[in-house]
Amino acid sequence: MIVSQPTANRENHCVKETAPKGNTKDTMAKKVAVIGAGVSGLVSLKCCVDEGLEPTCFEQTEDIGGLWRFKENVEDGQASIYQSVITNTSKEMSCFSDFPMPEDFPNFLHNSKLLEYFRIFARKFDLLKYIQFQTTVLSVKKHLDFSSSGQWEVVTERNNKKQSAVFDAVMVCSGHHILPHIPLESFPGIERFKGQYLHSRQYKHPEGFEGKHILVIGLGNSASDIAVELSKKAAQVFISTRHGSWVMSRISEDGYPWDMVFHSRFRSMLRNVLPQTIRKWIMEQQMDRWFNHENYGLEPQNKYLMKEPVLNDDLPSRILYGTIKVKPRVKELTETSAIFEDGTVEEEIDVIVFATGYTFSFPFLEDSLVKVEDKMVSLYKYMFPPQLEKSTLACIGLIQPLGSIFPTVELQARWATRVFKGLCTLPSGSTMMADIIKRNEKRIDLFGKSLSQTLQTNYVDYLDELALEIGAKPDLLSLLLKDPKLAVKLYFGPCNSYQYRLIGPGQWKGARSAILTQKQRILKPLKTRAPKASSDFPISFLLKILGLLAIVVAFFFSFNGSNPSA
Repeated sequence: MIVSQPTANRENHCVKETAPKGNTKDTMAKKVAVIGAGVSGLVSLKCCVDEGLEPTCFEQTEDIGGLWRFKENVEDGQASIYQSVITNTSKEMSCFSDFPMPEDFPNFLHNSKLLEYFRIFARKFDLLKYIQFQTTVLSVKKHLDFSSSGQWEVVTERNNKKQSAVFDAVMVCSGHHILPHIPLESFPGIERFKGQYLHSRQYKHPEGFEGKHILVIGLGNSASDIAVELSKKAAQVFISTRHGSWVMSRISEDGYPWDMVFHSRFRSMLRNVLPQTIRKWIMEQQMDRWFNHENYGLEPQNKYLMKEPVLNDDLPSRILYGTIKVKPRVKELTETSAIFEDGTVEEEIDVIVFATGYTFSFPFLEDSLVKVEDKMVSLYKYMFPPQLEKSTLACIGLIQPLGSIFPTVELQARWATRVFKGLCTLPSGSTMMADIIKRNEKRIDLFGKSLSQTLQTNYVDYLDELALEIGAKPDLLSLLLKDPKLAVKLYFGPCNSYQYRLIGPGQWKGARSAILTQKQRILKPLKTRAPKASSDFPISFLLKILGLLAIVVAFFFSFNGSNPSA
């Protein structure tokens, strides 16, 4: 598990805000280039402004939103989603730490609703004025005096005109859902397949697939969403999976969002300390509570791995209806059919959808800056290149947590801006490299070696680790003495972003209230009908009263019967 080292043993530290400005003036980064105006870029802009830095954001398109802004056409070099995408993490677990989503927003948001939240956020903090739209970043190179200044030369292009500018720091917020991974070499016979094949990023909606036989390769969230949606129009849909996967509903205990229940400090602690066999057994019991995965052909091959589960409320039903059939790995393709490793054959395949994920690409950076070798990203805590003489470049959002990405990138940006400003320092390059290797070993042990798990990390542990860097991790023992009600909420309740605004830099006065009132924001969009109060005396309440009276009477006669003086 990813556990932060005790503060006393750590080389990196943060300077308190009360330190004289003269102590950091020489190393303070002033001008910051932010590449991309998606969620990571927007929150990085705000963090720069909060720290008194001067950001300039370069956005290739004409609008904010990045991955979450649906467009009908697929464009090279840009993220792409299908029209029906809904968040897999709930609004209370996904909002920024000092800006709750409107209480009437649904708990899981359609991409258009999430984009609306980003627009409200950008207007609230006046972020649009820092963004240069329709501007492509061509290159980011070290300035000639980088070893002493830490500065970067950024070359951009807009309206066919190139421009160069020098920045004190760079935040790479361009995402990792751009370059599709299509392993055609793993599908012998694909060259003679006469049907259509496409990557999931090219899929937009089910129109045009009516009456077809469709094979979806993969069993991630996109694969499941697309398969379910197509199964309502197509003649038959097949899902091919190598390893299987746990499938969860967005609805958890008592109807609350799954992540409000799953991501608590208490449950995270149990997952960290329990032996692997017990953890596996508990996970299996929890996942099979909804339906038996083995009966549906979905059971994971390696149950010991904590791979990201699929969040889909409809997949089991569509399998039950027969509109989706789960198949093993594809062994070979012919002109019109698919042969699977168990020897079965499905004929008349019209379309193959490769929901096989993405690879990482930063064409504007030198190859040595962000290395991805042997399915390992050589970045300190998924953010900082360890080999730089000056820590003035950070990747924001190049991570895949087992929870919401939005609070994660916010804490990354809060830390990065304080490093740029000189208020936090990083350890030596060798220490960072050792941490990268050790972290990768733990990642493989927890999540496995597949390409889709390259950026995987635990959720609560990683958030706490980042918060510790800036002094924003809540002190539960201290709170237990001062504010026991809040302390209990922090430990046993959902670990959402508000917790990281209780103390430290960027403290928000509304954080405590936001934590204690989150339940009403969850229920607000659900209670759109108020049932009439029953005028009849509740039968269940009456039965409880009578039962209590019966116990009292029985106790009374039992006592008298055993009393010699009676």
